[in-house]
Amino acid sequence: MPLIRLTVPAGSLTEEGRESVRSDLAAVLLRWEGAPDTAFFRAQAWSYLVELPAGAQTTAEDDEPRFLVDVTVPQGALSERRKAGLVEDATRTVLEAAGLSRAEALRVWVLVHEQPDGTWGAGGSVIRHADLVALAREHRGQRADA
Repeated sequence: MPLIRLTVPAGSLTEEGRESVRSDLAAVLLRWEGAPDTAFFRAQAWSYLVELPAGAQTTAEDDEPRFLVDVTVPQGALSERRKAGLVEDATRTVLEAAGLSRAEALRVWVLVHEQPDGTWGAGGSVIRHADLVALAREHRGQRADA
């Protein structure tokens, strides 16, 4: 199942952005994974916001806030095209949440971590990519609000 973690310096997001960025990033990830828009899959898209204390993040050049998006997905879940779309949309989502323009895009890094098949467990069982594909097929016929 997808996992997305945004690490930011405290106070670098707008108030509105801080409230919505986790669910917005989870939706971006599900869309690019091609998961069905059902309650089951939305509930499996875990999203974390990690806020660093003042002074915990800097570069050799300046102290402007930088944003790190770590995405963990099963190996094989994202084609190169889907990874590119995910990186573009995640970057846009973070910039909007921080009230920054597209010109600041280099302040957002997106790292895609592909979890090897058989090394992800949930509910007390190992979950394989094929299991997720089968679940997605099962859920495709359900309504978005199901």
